Amino acid sequence: MADRYAAALYGYAEDINAVGPIVSDMDMLGRLIDQSREFRRLMDSPLIDVNQARNAAIAVLRNEGFGKAVQDFVGVIASNRRLRYLRDIVTAFATLVANKRGIVTAHVATAHPLSDLQRQQLLARLIEAGYSNVNIAETVDPSLLGGIVVRIGARLYDTSLKSRLQRLQFAMKGAA
Repeated sequence: MADRYAAALYGYAEDINAVGPIVSDMDMLGRLIDQSREFRRLMDSPLIDVNQARNAAIAVLRNEGFGKAVQDFVGVIASNRRLRYLRDIVTAFATLVANKRGIVTAHVATAHPLSDLQRQQLLARLIEAGYSNVNIAETVDPSLLGGIVVRIGARLYDTSLKSRLQRLQFAMKGAA
């Protein structure tokens, strides 16, 4: 469902020659959702009337300086009772835009946040591996203990200490 809404918005953006501003607004909308607990509460509440939710969401977007196309888009989503899926739609839109632009997203999980130097070295290694136009999406997972897990599409590169210890444990069980 999120992919259909994202494709519809992208098609509309192409039709009106406003892909750049709409992409920018959708990125800003993703940040708004991630940072505003009140807006997420508005999105998730089943107790709020559909019309009130739509009007409140549009008012928030208008106050934040969003363009009319994104305001109308969120209004349609709210009218269709899909406001709780807005974050998924924003993510699907970002993925669609990246695919259209030929950008590959590398999902990187580490035990500790990457430094700028480590980020640049990782980017250089990914370029060496043939991923010339790559975006890095970082997450911190303390359960990895150390190392790094990189997922690009269907490929998984796992050099975490957690997986190494698991492989060692399986090897020791097999030897006993």
